[in-house]
Amino acid sequence: MRLILTALIFVEGLFFLLLGLNFLVMPSSAAVGFGLSPNGAAGLAVLRADFPALFFVGGAGMIWGAWKRNGDLLLVPAAIFGIALFGRFVSLLADGAYPGFWFPMLVEAVAVILSVVGSRVLPHRVG
Repeated sequence: MRLILTALIFVEGLFFLLLGLNFLVMPSSAAVGFGLSPNGAAGLAVLRADFPALFFVGGAGMIWGAWKRNGDLLLVPAAIFGIALFGRFVSLLADGAYPGFWFPMLVEAVAVILSVVGSRVLPHRVG
């Protein structure tokens, strides 16, 4: 069970790293998939800075926690993607649904569930 959980956390972490890399290398095309449109050089800078930061830290936290089998490390991606999921729920209530709204929510929910379960199942390191 632990091996499967660790592998799933690792794979989803890799997925987020690839998303972050996509925003860093090809921000305009990555933005389209997220319903965004950059506004000149400033918009491209935001896409290259903020999205990789979110996805690199969240994905690397998942990979590092899975690799080290350290449940404490998984609390960071749980918080990051939990806040993202909360924002999507707020947007769903405030703005309504849009085609395919459920997919990113599902990806974030799986990340939160895997990270929280992993933080409870994998050992914690003291010190």
